[in-house]
Amino acid sequence: MWIKKYDFDYGRRMLLEKTIKGVAAAGVLAPLWPLIAKAGDASKAYPDELLSIEAYTKGKVKPGDVITANNVEAVKDLLDPIAYQQVKTMGRKINIVESTKDVTKLFPASYLEATLKNKGRAKLDSVGNVYTDNGEPWIGGNPFTDPQNGVEAMANLTLSWGRHDYSMYAVRDWDIAPDGSIAYQYDFVWAELNTTARADGKVWNGKKDLLRYQSVWFTSPQDTAGSSYLNTWYYDQRKFPDLYGYLPAFRRVRQFPTNQRFEPLVPGVTFFLSDAWAAGDPMLTWGNYKIIERKPMLGAIGPRNFMGGYNDNYERTVHGGPKNQTFHDVWMELVPECIVLEAEPTGYPRAPVGKKRIWIDVRNGMYVAYVTYDRRGAIWKSFEPAYAQYSNDKVTIKDAQGHPAWSWVAAASHDVQANRMTRFVQAKEVKGGYQSGYGEGSQDVYNKYLTNQAIARLGTA
Repeated sequence: MWIKKYDFDYGRRMLLEKTIKGVAAAGVLAPLWPLIAKAGDASKAYPDELLSIEAYTKGKVKPGDVITANNVEAVKDLLDPIAYQQVKTMGRKINIVESTKDVTKLFPASYLEATLKNKGRAKLDSVGNVYTDNGEPWIGGNPFTDPQNGVEAMANLTLSWGRHDYSMYAVRDWDIAPDGSIAYQYDFVWAELNTTARADGKVWNGKKDLLRYQSVWFTSPQDTAGSSYLNTWYYDQRKFPDLYGYLPAFRRVRQFPTNQRFEPLVPGVTFFLSDAWAAGDPMLTWGNYKIIERKPMLGAIGPRNFMGGYNDNYERTVHGGPKNQTFHDVWMELVPECIVLEAEPTGYPRAPVGKKRIWIDVRNGMYVAYVTYDRRGAIWKSFEPAYAQYSNDKVTIKDAQGHPAWSWVAAASHDVQANRMTRFVQAKEVKGGYQSGYGEGSQDVYNKYLTNQAIARLGTA
């Protein structure tokens, strides 16, 4: 008789044991990061049940299948609670594909190179800020490849949101009312420039005291066009960002209070600045971080989610809800190991959010699902991203270094208490002629997009 070395539940038992014991090295059969450094292949770190949706569900779901209300119970424990309800009661469908084993497809190439180069050099100081072993601001990549606690896991999300030193996202947004109709449609542009924690290892313009500049400006429709905002983040994660905005009706730039982070920037949208990348606030203005679980999860992370070649402007087909307008089509796969992290907004006494829960893929440190709860403890909103390497069977898009680009491609924010959905895509181009891209090139992006004078100029353009 042939006896299997690892029985069916071995992987899940080991993840549970790691959670209970607080053992935090990623991987089950072997430590993950030495395998990534050697060949970029994560498959030898996990048993089959954590790499194959067919094995995990004992044949109930396999790649090529579609998750619907008829079979969602087979993957209920692999979805956040809002995604499960969307499928169960709202007509959402999720396409299932093979798991990605090549970890190089889960990062921008330069960011992965920086992560490997700088592995082991990050330290938390006495208050929880991240510095190198010689006391300098972080020098690029994920600071903690094997997070030992919740703050380290959060640092991987916070220090470099989009994993590029500079990104500009051309965003097309649709806001769906409870009756399923499109209540609002916006075009806007989001730009983020890291001054520290850059993959190139440099400090931009000597700004060691800062982490990033981030701006957003709306270009459509006419009654919203010109609304623009600028966030300036300090490196010290105890400090609140400076938030300024230009509103065309007032024709001036004014400073907004910190608690504006928990309000929509324009009517109809359900996401807040606080929701960005599941890390929209400085990480030390939140607290009570705890890793509550390690588990597999379904995540939209593979190349099929990139719509280049399928749609010229990278937009997506939609389905579900009362008028078949509520959900993006996405392609999800089994992520073998996620950290499930919880935190509370300790720095915001009037925040409407009571806590957030984040599911983080340990292979790249990026979140695949995010849910917030209100002050009563009731579930409130989900923020679900989709990512892809920008290379599929139709086309390959290169980043500034000549590698296949990697970024988020779409996201959906569902306020289940109001039953309002905001869904948006990173388009190739939006109204105003702005295009998505990754890298500063020869542009003076700071003066063009990331100052108070810039947001005023963008607001009147």
